[in-house]
Amino acid sequence: MGKIDSLLKHFSQNNQLPIRIVSPGFGHLSEEDAAPYQRTNRLPYYFFLFVVDGNTQHGVDLEKFDVGNHELLFSLPHQMQQLPAATHGTDYYKLGFDEECLSRLPKQYPFLLNPLHQHKISFKPAPATRLKAIFEILLDLLATPDTEPELILAHLNSLLTEINTAYFFEQQKPAEEKLSKFIGFKVFVENHLTDHPAISQIAEKLALSTDSLYQIVKQYSGLSPKAFITNRLILEARRRLHYGEPSSVKTLAFELGFNDPDYFSRLFKKATGKTVAGFFRDLS
Repeated sequence: MGKIDSLLKHFSQNNQLPIRIVSPGFGHLSEEDAAPYQRTNRLPYYFFLFVVDGNTQHGVDLEKFDVGNHELLFSLPHQMQQLPAATHGTDYYKLGFDEECLSRLPKQYPFLLNPLHQHKISFKPAPATRLKAIFEILLDLLATPDTEPELILAHLNSLLTEINTAYFFEQQKPAEEKLSKFIGFKVFVENHLTDHPAISQIAEKLALSTDSLYQIVKQYSGLSPKAFITNRLILEARRRLHYGEPSSVKTLAFELGFNDPDYFSRLFKKATGKTVAGFFRDLS
């Protein structure tokens, strides 16, 4: 399996920004350059696929997504990406950029924390047309390596703003405070995942009661806070197994903060239906 690589570092299309765009007639690597990058990779950057015409299937963290006309799929750093064997349709754009680009933009984009856990976004005709136009401008700007970064970043900001709006469109006027608290919960879990934080500790950090935290996490994820954290730990275990990182079940358990490897093994089997050894065997 592919590991986190430096594709953007080696193949950025701008001299000052780590960013790359691909469309049917632009930006594809040669067979020789593409050879080291396998179809399954653990991403070191943000990745977007917007299908203008056609359809494809794309994997994110072992989940398959069918992506068709006017649909966009995005993946985040450290997620596992499974590329399709076939093409992405007759008309599409793929875009990758890393945290350096994001840090230079003028605002934050809550959808990048994926609080609603939806990697695929459908666009209505008008915003789809705008999105295609922005992608086309970015392609034009990235066709010249010495384009001023400010121009690229201005249009990247427009692109992410369009995507952020569409991501939350189906929400019926979401309670901003509740959504903000859920995002805070996700951030805290990511930053302290292997510490196995207590639910009461997280609630206190977010200035919530444990009951309020439960209701918010249940509303946005469909899970209790404890189940959410457990699922995230098992997902991290599956990611590491995909890349052959741990040398043993015991090592993997300790890396993920479990003091009892046997308990971790039981938890993994309950969540996946397979033992750790069986899961790893199936990958071989």
